[in-house]
Amino acid sequence: MGKTILDYDTVRLDDANDQIVIIDQTKLPGKIELIELKTAEEIWNAIYLLQVRGAPAIGVTAGFGLYLLAKQIKAESFDAFYAEFKKQKEYLDSSRPTAVNLSWALRRMDAVAQANKEKPIPEILKLLHDEAVAIQEEDIRVCRAIGEHGLTLVKPGDGILTHCNAGQLATSKYGTATAPIYLGEEKGYHFKVFCDETRPLLQGARLTSFELHSAGVDTTLICDNMSASVMRQGWVNAVFVGCDRVAANGDTANKIGTSVVAAVAARYNVPLYICAPTSTIDMECPTGEQIRIEQRKPEEVTEMWYKERMAPEGVKVYNPAFDVTDHELIAGIVTEYGVARAPYTESLKGIFRKKAEEEKNA
Repeated sequence: MGKTILDYDTVRLDDANDQIVIIDQTKLPGKIELIELKTAEEIWNAIYLLQVRGAPAIGVTAGFGLYLLAKQIKAESFDAFYAEFKKQKEYLDSSRPTAVNLSWALRRMDAVAQANKEKPIPEILKLLHDEAVAIQEEDIRVCRAIGEHGLTLVKPGDGILTHCNAGQLATSKYGTATAPIYLGEEKGYHFKVFCDETRPLLQGARLTSFELHSAGVDTTLICDNMSASVMRQGWVNAVFVGCDRVAANGDTANKIGTSVVAAVAARYNVPLYICAPTSTIDMECPTGEQIRIEQRKPEEVTEMWYKERMAPEGVKVYNPAFDVTDHELIAGIVTEYGVARAPYTESLKGIFRKKAEEEKNA
């Protein structure tokens, strides 16, 4: 039996050759192509151009990337080393403004450097390597835990709708929104999954349906404007989506179109669950109003996936990468420490208290 997309690492550190190896997700599903990232510009472009995408995978790439760039710094003193290190950190952090895992991973790496400034540079590099690897290993554990908690919200044979790609291709393994689906497949739950195509970048069509179908999951691809139709017919029992940032009140930024799915799900009494590692929850951000929404190039809408341009030259294009789903439309936020419910201002604090307690006892 040949390899499937699930047999490849979304992101892999090749330390011996000073490079990160990623799946170029812009080529999927037609071609599985691995590309090597060595320079700051290559890493920045891979994140910005969505060759690597998904908040957790971006965080893992950022950790590995900053470690590799730190290895390239030629400096004798910590001050000289750190000045260049900070410059590279800020450069990588500018690639995608909405995905909080990017800055979260970079802050973790920065904290390691600063906490060990009295040590020799080679020892700091070893600690940065260990932290970057820990970020990836933690991602795998977290995604499986999200899957286990998410699985308690559905039953065998349920229909599940998902939007964009919050699958293995967005993480190191399992995914976030797809983690309950993969674990359910292992247990014989036989879910029926509907994948929104997810305009304009088609992550649902190109990525989610590709990986779920490769895993043998009963998968049906639908256009974004068909979600009401399948919900009205009673084919969907739950919606699972990932996210790029959760505010302290539960408002959630996810791929554009998620708020439409949430509104439709509310109309048909279908619960919508946000699958979010705690690294994606920003307790310093009070509400969705403060989340900066990335604006992308108009060509993604007018011509990117077409043989010929599909809109008139000169027409104005509004192309936000994300929208914010109001917390009132969210039935629960599934984290690695359990499911938070409204009021989220209180339950999310409880999730972080549980996290602190478990880390203290680890």
